[in-house]
Amino acid sequence: MAQDNFIFIAAKPFMNYVTGVVMQFTTKNADEVIIKARGKFISRAVDVAEVATKRFLVGQVGVKDIKIDSEEFENNEGKKIRVSTIDITLIKKGHA
Repeated sequence: MAQDNFIFIAAKPFMNYVTGVVMQFTTKNADEVIIKARGKFISRAVDVAEVATKRFLVGQVGVKDIKIDSEEFENNEGKKIRVSTIDITLIKKGHA
């Protein structure tokens, strides 16, 4: 899958991400889009998926898969920390 089918959730305004998801399916004609987030942005990723599928793309797009995991990395002080991650795969209905 092309890298541009990923939406990485961070600190931008919420609707920027919803618009990004909608644009992938409408303008770029993507069959699936993966919303990725980690740590404190996980709840925002869930909200983006919900708003995109239930308000903007009703009946056109659904959730195909949800993967949860964790990553280990070094913070600014050099300590190793683990952070939770989520990948929510949305798919155009009719594409399995």
